[in-house]
Amino acid sequence: MERPILRHRAVAAAMLPALVLTPGPRGLPVPTAAPASHVTAATESRAYVPPVPGPVARRFDPPARDWEPGHRGVDLWAAPGATVVAPSGGVVTFAGAVAGKPVVVVTHTDGLRSSLEPVAASVARGTEVAAGEPVGTLEATPGDEANPDHCAALPPAQPPALPPAPPPAHGGDRCVHWGVRRGEMYLDPLSLLGTAAPIVLLPPR
Repeated sequence: MERPILRHRAVAAAMLPALVLTPGPRGLPVPTAAPASHVTAATESRAYVPPVPGPVARRFDPPARDWEPGHRGVDLWAAPGATVVAPSGGVVTFAGAVAGKPVVVVTHTDGLRSSLEPVAASVARGTEVAAGEPVGTLEATPGDEANPDHCAALPPAQPPALPPAPPPAHGGDRCVHWGVRRGEMYLDPLSLLGTAAPIVLLPPR
């Protein structure tokens, strides 16, 4: 006579494939990798646009050592008084003067910081901004020897490794300097733009 405990085990083993293959009841939520809102927020945090639409006047040219001269950002041609926008969403963490030049700093949601100069702020510190939202205007006052314009040619004794390109035939003769930092490390702002990067005008040979 077959023992009861063995018969129960045989029945359970026979039912196991049915339990594995039988679909669950309808209406149960299906797990996803991440909520749609999280995906959207992550995508938006990586979206960058140029602060002005002009072509590149001078490219990113960082120094070999922190204390050496170099170009820690990019210059974009624009007309005096042109509207300057936030390169990405974030909070305005500085709006004032640095060494006599008006500067706007936006700390973005991904932790990077954009500095824009010479830009007269139209927003106050602590203001939340979205990518492409105006934060100020390009300072229209020309530079002088004590406070030269950022796009002014460097003296012959200090030629840049990447010389500035001439202003475009149609457009402004001033430029916006856009610097980006992660902590204390400077990054090439154009690397954040992807296909939205502005045209790079090569200097005359």
